[in-house]
Amino acid sequence: MAHAAAAPRDGGRPVQRRHRKAVRHDRKRKVLRPRPGPTADCGGAPGTGPTVSRSDRTAVVTTAASAREYARAVVREQWDTESRTAREEDVVDLLLVVSELVSNALRHGDGLAAFEATATHDGIRLTVHDHSDVVPDVVHGSGALPLAGQGQGYGWPIIMRLARDIRMERRPGGGKAISVLVPLRGRP
Repeated sequence: MAHAAAAPRDGGRPVQRRHRKAVRHDRKRKVLRPRPGPTADCGGAPGTGPTVSRSDRTAVVTTAASAREYARAVVREQWDTESRTAREEDVVDLLLVVSELVSNALRHGDGLAAFEATATHDGIRLTVHDHSDVVPDVVHGSGALPLAGQGQGYGWPIIMRLARDIRMERRPGGGKAISVLVPLRGRP
């Protein structure tokens, strides 16, 4: 742990305070190895970070960036094989969909409740759980890009263009889960 000295309150010795460093894995030394059917689940109140079970440790998924890292690890460890490797352009599409789904849960869904990424024969199935019961109007829309000045973003139209088999379910304890399949193709 790092120590930082604070200014003395009474003119005496500095007060020592401990600051916890953010735990980050060393990308050069550790490889993320998700288990089959990886799930991030916070099991707590909005604003608490979901944890992702991994074969070697528990990581925290609280941001779109950490969800993207996890989804990429699922592709690398569970979808890619010796005879099949995902096309990079498909992985980029996957990461864009992950970003949009997680960002929407954080901005509009009262926080991220859980994140799942599961390898299938056709690609990666993503499921993002949030704490809000509100279903956005755009979920049932055409997926058309928003008109100027309408106040809606590009996130949902992007998801609808890049993902397949889009499902939305209400969660028993409140909130909702949005599940999509992002297709992956092997490199030629």
